Amino acid sequence: MSKKYDRRSFMELTTGGNFDNATPTAMGFPKKASGKSPAADKPIRLGFVGLGGRGSYHLNAALGIEGVVVPAICELKPVRLHQAKRWVEAAGLPTPRLYDRGSKDYLRLCEEEDLDAIICCTPWQFHTPVCVAAMKNNKHAVSEVPICITLEEAWELVETFESTGKWATIGLEGTGDQSMLNMVYKGLFGDIVHTEGGYVHDLRMVKFTPDEEPWRLQHSLDHNGNLYPDHPMARMMPLLDINRGDRFDYILSMSSSSVMLNNYAALNYGKDTPYAKTKISLGDYNASLIRTVNGKMITLNHDTSTPHPREDFRLQGTKGVYLSGGIQAGGVQTGAVQAGGRRGGRIYLEGLSPVEHTWEPAEKYLKEYALPVVAIPPRRGGAIEGHGGGGDQTPLNWHRLVIALRENKMPDWDVYDSVTSGAIVPLSCASVANKCQAVDFPDFTKGKWKTRPRITLG
Repeated sequence: MSKKYDRRSFMELTTGGNFDNATPTAMGFPKKASGKSPAADKPIRLGFVGLGGRGSYHLNAALGIEGVVVPAICELKPVRLHQAKRWVEAAGLPTPRLYDRGSKDYLRLCEEEDLDAIICCTPWQFHTPVCVAAMKNNKHAVSEVPICITLEEAWELVETFESTGKWATIGLEGTGDQSMLNMVYKGLFGDIVHTEGGYVHDLRMVKFTPDEEPWRLQHSLDHNGNLYPDHPMARMMPLLDINRGDRFDYILSMSSSSVMLNNYAALNYGKDTPYAKTKISLGDYNASLIRTVNGKMITLNHDTSTPHPREDFRLQGTKGVYLSGGIQAGGVQTGAVQAGGRRGGRIYLEGLSPVEHTWEPAEKYLKEYALPVVAIPPRRGGAIEGHGGGGDQTPLNWHRLVIALRENKMPDWDVYDSVTSGAIVPLSCASVANKCQAVDFPDFTKGKWKTRPRITLG
């Protein structure tokens, strides 16, 4: 690691109000094409709050979609704000209005602008406030994860949605591999009994690098639980019909001791530096068990402090089991759908697999149950920039979000799903603090989970 930072540098970055902390790189768009596509008949007006790594990625993805306009952007750091301004102009769109008067200038943006939705890509503590401000000013909101970090915030999002009719979701998170969802819907695995997965991702360097996401280190200092559940939940909740015929009943959570972040700081910055000695609340490994009202079970793991490859995923039903590989170097995921259409994983189906109690490759099943490829209009511009970028096609989740906005519908991953996933953080922390005792899960749907339909495929 080439950079070393003193305590003052860390504290300024981990406790301050800076938005997302990765500087956008340059990007070029061709001149706006002549003519008018059907998508442009109803322009989708988006405002962006936070233009770091993820914010720049989402802005870049949105600017490539015909019919999307960006009238306003909000960011604390001038270099990011003006880079984003140039990106909007390079896409052939009008110069956006700039909001840069401090960490709460998103309030002015929400009050003054006529927008369909706000895209929030700030540090975690701003997600709920930005979304609530949007909803109260007649705008939908899409947040990076997590959308909430306390139960009070979760209920505030639900109640604001129900009183205003404007939604706030993690609608760009997606719903996992739809081939796998189709297999579950068709009964290939029988009744689902258990899923296991988690956010298992070595982030030691990220936590100690101010140019990355320093608020992660502050959360590790302050909290002990399952701190980043949304990515695995986006995959698991649809497979279990959570909030759509079933719901989470209770959670119990346990964390190991915490030694790895102190060791990492000692190794890289010296054994006498503050972070080598500071108490880290977050255990190196957390395992949370969640039981549903209908008796299904989730094992949810969290580990961002130890050296390891990315996580696996397991789905167990009464008729069989699926086990994916993890995500390898370069972001290639060996289970479920990969970049370039490659797939992987193992499967065993009782009565169908050729050898009893023996894994077989899952490839043929994933192909058989694959849904028709969604036709996404060509993207304007080159490869997508920012954290998570690199592809030169509009991401499916962005395509589906724009359709939802154009049709005035909520995204697949709705308000209730978003806060249910986010609530795992405070509930798991409460369980860890109480020696792994079970903690009841709120019913954010207020009983509507019994009749809400499944997520639609395709």
